[in-house]
Amino acid sequence: MLLFFIVGLLVHFVFFASIFDIYFTSPLVHGMAPQFPPLPAPARRLVLIVADGLRADALYKVDENRNSRAPFIRNIIMHEGSWGISHTHVPTESRPGHVALIAGFYEDVSAVAKGWKENPVEFDSLINESKYTWSWGSPDILNMFAKSVGNHVFAYSYDANNEDFGAQDVTKLDTWVFDRVKDFFHAARNNQSLFSKLNEEKIVFFLHLLGIDTNGHAHRPTSREYEDNIKIVDNGIKEIVALIKEFYGNDEKTAFVFTSDHGMTDWGSHGAGHPSETYTPFVTWGAGIKYPQKVPAQQFNDAYLKEWKLEYWKRQDINQADIAPLMASLIGVPFPLNSVGILPVDYLNNTDVFKAESMFTNAKQILEQFKVKMTQKKEVTLPFLFTPFKLLSDSKQLDLLRKARSYIRQGKYDEAVFLCKELIHLSLKGLSYYHTYDRFFLGINVLLSFVGWASYTSLLIIKFHSSLSRGVSKEVKKPSHLLLCSFVAIGILMAFFLLIQACPWTYYVYCLLPVPIWYAVLREYHVIQDLVASLLAFPPSHFVGYLLACALGIEVLVLSFFYRYMLTAGLIIFAGWPFITQLWTRAKSISLSWIFFCLLLAVFPMMPVVGRKPDIFLVCG
Repeated sequence: MLLFFIVGLLVHFVFFASIFDIYFTSPLVHGMAPQFPPLPAPARRLVLIVADGLRADALYKVDENRNSRAPFIRNIIMHEGSWGISHTHVPTESRPGHVALIAGFYEDVSAVAKGWKENPVEFDSLINESKYTWSWGSPDILNMFAKSVGNHVFAYSYDANNEDFGAQDVTKLDTWVFDRVKDFFHAARNNQSLFSKLNEEKIVFFLHLLGIDTNGHAHRPTSREYEDNIKIVDNGIKEIVALIKEFYGNDEKTAFVFTSDHGMTDWGSHGAGHPSETYTPFVTWGAGIKYPQKVPAQQFNDAYLKEWKLEYWKRQDINQADIAPLMASLIGVPFPLNSVGILPVDYLNNTDVFKAESMFTNAKQILEQFKVKMTQKKEVTLPFLFTPFKLLSDSKQLDLLRKARSYIRQGKYDEAVFLCKELIHLSLKGLSYYHTYDRFFLGINVLLSFVGWASYTSLLIIKFHSSLSRGVSKEVKKPSHLLLCSFVAIGILMAFFLLIQACPWTYYVYCLLPVPIWYAVLREYHVIQDLVASLLAFPPSHFVGYLLACALGIEVLVLSFFYRYMLTAGLIIFAGWPFITQLWTRAKSISLSWIFFCLLLAVFPMMPVVGRKPDIFLVCG
C-alpha cells in the first residue's frame, strides 16, 4: 500500500505539471530581424504614464453635475487627443499588463509566479529599442525593463520597503514620482551632458504610478481614498505635461500616452476577467495623434458612453498589446520583435502613406515571428508528420506582401492597410497554430495516462474490496512474457520517436508514462474478465439504469461549471441515495447523517459568489 501511495503521488504530480507544460508555455521566439519604419516619425520623444490599478469607469465617469474627478484628462479627450478603452488579457496583474503595454505580447500565464525582477524569458520592448529611456516608479516594474538592455536605460525607484499597503497616505507613491521628474528636468538645465541626451530623438519617459492600485486594495475602488488619488494623479500629469512642454519650448514633438495595466473589482481585487478588471483607460495626445473627433452616435456592447457623458467624442477601443506598436510608430523605433499588437492607425494624425508604410512594417514584423516559429517546429518534426499552416503558405505570404507594396506605390493606401491587416491576422493564427502544435499529441498521452491510472485503481478496489471478483485469486498473478516484451518494445519505440525529434525531457515523461500504467492494467486481465462477466449477468434493465445514472451524474458535473445551482440538484439526489439501497434498513443513524450533511452542503452553491462586490452579511456568516 505504501508503494501504491508513492507511485500514485508521483503520477498525479505529473498530471498537475502537464497543465503548465502543455497549456502555459512561453509564446516567445528568437531570431527575427528588426523591422525599421521607413518614414520620419512625428514625435522625437514619448511620455508613457501608467496609473497602476486604474479602472476605466473610475477615470471617465462624472458626478451629477457633470464634474470629472480628472478634469485635465477629460479636457484632453475633448480638445486635444484621442481616447478609448484598452482591453487587457487574463491574468489582469501588473507584470503581464506592463509587458503587454511595453513589449506588445501577452506573457506566459505562469510567468506571474516566477518573480517580478527576473524575466523567465528575455524579450524585446519599446524601452530596448529607444535611444534613451528614463523611468520612475516601483522597483518591481522598472527592473523588469531595465535589465540587460545596455547603458541607455535609467531607472529611478523608491525603496521597496516604502510600498506599504497599510500606509495612511499611499498617494506619496505617486507624488514621489512627480517630484522626482520635476527635479530631473530642473537639474538637466545645468547638466550639459544630460541636456544633450534629452534633446536626442527616439527617447522615452516612463512614469509608473502605484498609489491608485495600493489605495484600491486597501480601501476599495469606490472609496474616497481611491477617488482622491485619481485627482492627485490628474493634477500631477497636468504639471508634468506643462513642465515638459516648457523644457522643450513647445516644439510639439512630444507624444503622451496615459493608460493603466489593469482594473479592479469593487471588492478591491484583480487577476480575473471581469470587465471592471479588463477595461482600462487609454488617452493619448501630442505629436502624431489625432485631435478629438465629434460623432453623432456610437455603438458599443456596454452602456458606459452615456454614463460618462462622452457619447459625442469618438471612442476607439484597442487591445492592450496594440499600444506598443503605436508608441513605436510615434517615435520611429522598430516594433518590439515579439509584439503581436496591431497598429491602431485610426489614432494617427499623419499622412496616408505614413499609415500604410507603418502598417506594412507591422505586418512584416509579425510575419517574421510566424516564419521563425514555423521553421523551429519544422526542424524538430519528422517530414512525413509535419503539417504546415495551410492558410499562410509561402506563396500566399509573397502574394500579400507584393500586393500591399504595389498598392502603396500606386497610392492606394486604404487597400494596402486592408491587405496588411489580413496578413497580420493570418500570421497571428499561424503563430497560435505552431505554438499549440504539440498540444493535441501531449494531451492524448496525458489522457491515456489518466484513464489508465483510473482503471488500475478501480481494478485494485474491485480485486481486494469487492465481491465481484470471487473467482479471482487475491494473489498477484505473473504476467506473461509476451505482454511484458510488447510493452517494453512500445516504450523503446516511443523513446526513439521522441529522440529523433529532439523533444524536451518532459515529453518523455508524458509519452512514456502510459506504457507502465497500461501494462499494470492489462496484467489484471483476470479481474477484467470477472468484472465483464459480472456486468453481463446483470438484468438488462438494471444495467441500463446504472448507465443512465452515471451519464446523469457526469452531465450534472459538467453543467455545474456554468450553473452553480446544478451542484445543489446533484447533492439533493445524493441525499436520497440511502433510500434506494439497503443502507436505510441496515444503518438508519448513518443514513440520517448522510442525508443531513448532503442537504446542508446543497445550500452553499445557491449562495452568492464573493469577489465581485462585497457582501458583509455573507462574510460575517
